[in-house]
Amino acid sequence: MDERTRLRLDVSYDGTDFSGWAAQPTRRTVAGVLVEALDLVLGVGTATGLTVAGRTDAGVHATGQVCHLDLPTEVWRQHEGKLLRRLARLLPADVRVRAMTEVAADFDARFSATFRRYEYRVTDAPWGAEPLRRKDTLAWPKPLDVAALNAAAAGLVGEHDFAAYCRRKENATTLREVTRLDWRRDADGILVATVQADAFCQNMVRSLVGAMLVAGDGRRTVDWPAGLLTRRERASEVSVAPAHGLTLVEVGYPADPAEYARRAALTRRLRVPVTEG
Repeated sequence: MDERTRLRLDVSYDGTDFSGWAAQPTRRTVAGVLVEALDLVLGVGTATGLTVAGRTDAGVHATGQVCHLDLPTEVWRQHEGKLLRRLARLLPADVRVRAMTEVAADFDARFSATFRRYEYRVTDAPWGAEPLRRKDTLAWPKPLDVAALNAAAAGLVGEHDFAAYCRRKENATTLREVTRLDWRRDADGILVATVQADAFCQNMVRSLVGAMLVAGDGRRTVDWPAGLLTRRERASEVSVAPAHGLTLVEVGYPADPAEYARRAALTRRLRVPVTEG
């Protein structure tokens, strides 16, 4: 069997015109255009095992997405000094591979991850979103109170069953540990929610944001979002915030590469994570 090398790819994309990450027949996806470009440079099927840290949904952006793939070592040695620039010429302008790094064979972009961190951008300015940021910032029609948003967020931090905020998958757990959830208002007036967890189930981040926003504008009490954690089914009262405000900004991994395999085994034992989009 030919020797193969595992590569970590750090990827950014504007999700506006993509039907999410995962390859789908007849639909434009991030994985689809990435594989197409790799096939053009290396030959069809040369790159194998493309695996992503978080399968983002249609319209969701990324500045810190991570994936891995395997190449025949001989092919990698031939192309390693020029592959990044060749991909830059072939890929569409709304997706970039920013780095390609040789990693240990037991690195798994999905299962070795220790956390995923997202940001959600919202403006409550009466004129709406700035034109240059309209594709990554939600315009909210009511004034928002940062203190109320953070009070609502506080009750959602920790390990909980987030069934009320997830699109349920058969045989998949909705137990997740949110390690960070807070809001800030930047100097330009934009409100930014930072949401970090070991993993997310489908629609979880945008559902959490949707619940917090109606607490932040006073239509719900600040304890309402946490109160929904007693539910064991999706809460129909929760609106899923639009996809375009959400960006995957970072995926964390063990500092010691020797821990990749142990972390992957632990994650598989705990759950099969279906990450947010």
